[in-house]
Amino acid sequence: MNNDTLEGSTRDIAGRVKETTGTLTGNDRLRGEGVADQVGGNTQKAVGSLRDAVAPITNQAKELYRTRPMATLALAGVVGIALLNTLRGRR
Repeated sequence: MNNDTLEGSTRDIAGRVKETTGTLTGNDRLRGEGVADQVGGNTQKAVGSLRDAVAPITNQAKELYRTRPMATLALAGVVGIALLNTLRGRR
């Protein structure tokens, strides 16, 4: 769990409280802010989860670069050329 996940959860909970308060008091503006905060919190949690999922791959890539920098650069070049050819073919 990283900061994005934690902050997103906090923002989601605060949004739920705002939405409930707005619903109970009949304040549509507060209710809308609560819904918006929940959406923002859920998005932030998703970003945090994605970072957690990608972290091992990133660490492996960094380790490969430290141990075999030339092979890493060659691999990055091949992937870049393949990506460019793929994008160029989609016109």
